[in-house]
Amino acid sequence: MSDDAPYRRILLKLSGEALMGGQEYGLESDMLHRIAGEIRAVHAQGIEIGLVIGGGNIYRGIGGASQGIERASADFMGMLATVINAIAMQNALEAAGAPTRVLSAISMREVCEPYIRRRAIRHMEKGRIVICAAGTGNPYFTTDTAAALRAAELGCDVLLKATQVDGVYSSDPLIDDGAERFEALSFHEVLARDLKVMDAAAIALSRENNIPILVFSVHNSGALDDVVHHRGRFTVINEKGEVGGK
Repeated sequence: MSDDAPYRRILLKLSGEALMGGQEYGLESDMLHRIAGEIRAVHAQGIEIGLVIGGGNIYRGIGGASQGIERASADFMGMLATVINAIAMQNALEAAGAPTRVLSAISMREVCEPYIRRRAIRHMEKGRIVICAAGTGNPYFTTDTAAALRAAELGCDVLLKATQVDGVYSSDPLIDDGAERFEALSFHEVLARDLKVMDAAAIALSRENNIPILVFSVHNSGALDDVVHHRGRFTVINEKGEVGGK
C-alpha cells in the first residue's frame, strides 16, 4: 500500500443506476469501463477493495412489489439483477487488468463463487478485488444494508457510497434548489433527520461497527481516488459528525 493512502481496505457501494450512464435502463459500456478504470487505479495503490453493486438499472425489488409481485419474490429478482451487474463489472475490471472475484450470497456455482467471509478476505489479501453480489441473500434488506454488513464482516476501514450527487443534502438537490449540503454528519443526525442517503439499517450497522461512510458523486471523473485521499467534495458520516473524526 502506498504511504499516502489512508485506508488499508475499503468497501465501495455503487448503485445500479450509476451503471446506466445516459441510458434509461441497463448498462452503458463507457460508464462501466470508466468506473472500472477508476477502481483499478485505486487498487493499484495497494488498497484492498470490496464492492457491492445495486440492481436498480435492471430490476428493483420494491418496485416489483408495488406492481403486485409478492415482496420476497420481487426482492429475490432484484438480487439476481445485482449478479448480472457484478459479472459485468468483473469483466470490465479484468479488461482493465485487475484480478476480480464475484462472490454471491445466493449460490450459483456455474457463474460465481458462493459468498464465504473468510474466502472473501483471502481473495483481497491475495490482491483480488471482491464483488459481493446478491445483497445479503435475504429479502427485505437493501444493497445499502448489504454494503454495511460486508464492510463490517470484511474488516473494512471505510464505506464509500457513490451516488448521483456530491454528498448528503437535506433534500434532493436535483429537485430542490434550496437543499442544504452537509460536509459532515453524525450517524445520529442522519437517523434523527431521516436523511435518505442510506436506509436506517445500514446506518445503524455502520455506527455499531464504527465504520465511517463517505458519500460522493459517481459522475465526477477521478472522484474515487480523490475521496480515498480525502480530496474533493464529499460528505463524511461518522460518530462525531466531524471531517476526519471517527
